Amino acid sequence: MKYILSYFLLLNIIFGQNDYPIVLIHGFFGWGNDEMGNYHYWGGNKDIQKTLEDSGFTVFNVSVGPISSNWDRAVEVYYQLKGGQVDYGYGHSKKFGIIQKPIDKKYIGLYPEWDENNPVHIIGHSMGGQTARMLQYLLETELFEDTSGKKKENSELLGQSNRKWISSITSLATPHDGSTLADIVTKTFPFIQYFIGLAGVVGTNFYSFDLSQWNLIRGPNETWSSYVRRMRNHKAWGTKNISAWDLSLDGAAELNGYLNASPDIYYFSFVFSATSKDKSTGYYTPNKDVFLLIRSRARILGSKIVFKSDGSETDSTWWENDGIVNLRSMKGPTSGQNGPDPIVPFVNSDPLMQGQWYTFDTINLDHYQSVGHMLSKEKRNMLDSIYINHAKRLLSLPKD
Repeated sequence: MKYILSYFLLLNIIFGQNDYPIVLIHGFFGWGNDEMGNYHYWGGNKDIQKTLEDSGFTVFNVSVGPISSNWDRAVEVYYQLKGGQVDYGYGHSKKFGIIQKPIDKKYIGLYPEWDENNPVHIIGHSMGGQTARMLQYLLETELFEDTSGKKKENSELLGQSNRKWISSITSLATPHDGSTLADIVTKTFPFIQYFIGLAGVVGTNFYSFDLSQWNLIRGPNETWSSYVRRMRNHKAWGTKNISAWDLSLDGAAELNGYLNASPDIYYFSFVFSATSKDKSTGYYTPNKDVFLLIRSRARILGSKIVFKSDGSETDSTWWENDGIVNLRSMKGPTSGQNGPDPIVPFVNSDPLMQGQWYTFDTINLDHYQSVGHMLSKEKRNMLDSIYINHAKRLLSLPKD
């Protein structure tokens, strides 16, 4: 057995060099490089994209709707990379009452040559990992305008099957099975409105919710507070075509029912924790260096039981968290109607197989620290090494 493993490892080394670009997809309430001044989603005061590029990797950083659904975000990723007019699909747009082709969402393309011969590696943080899986589904699945299955979508993305456009998907702190934070907050007051309220407190003229498909565009002379007020009262929040649903336990389970692992793709998941078990209570409490704004959320996630729509409830295995996402949800999708995706621990000496998730050992960082925010110099160096070493791992994968 030892010689067989060595043989596969040798093949990986000989034939495994690829030069596919890496695509970064931000999470819920994220932003692109042209927003928030010089403060980066990927890296904070230091740009992770530049760190990777300085190490010799080709990296594209997309900017998608920060509170949009994974469907809408995945469509936006496609057109930002490939180029062209965003088309959310006739059937999807009619179902949710959105604008199918918003005139302000037309792109030249960061990587127009993207196809099965020129695939990409995708790294998604938080909700960005769900978005990557949705993009895989939209690429590989021929979709129709309605449930009759008679007329295909007239779209280069949605109307045909495009396999092997993605070589690998890596998720960082992704709520594959949802986050109990979404359910807890929703039961107190509406989830999106809560975060929009927070955005209003730290509001900036540089930030946009990017919801023109809902006809929600900030006017040229509109104040931030007026924009936020209109946002909070919009009909979108009552639909399933929004992040609040996708991030909930029930919404994630619905996604997991059809966003299944592909036999053509390598999957990796990084898990993070910012809490420790209190021996006296059994609850998980935030570590001392957890970002102040999420300490209270880490404490709530570390002690609360959440009820799902089918009457079942979460248990103590959901309590360890990074301040936003439950650790057990980060490893890979398990809650779909077809059962869990294959999930195994990553072992450096083992040959890698497509179609299953490789999950790494827990890293002691909170949700924001995992993308470079509020880090000490020591932890910054550690995080840079994690990203660079994983990028090397991705480029060592066999070519398709």
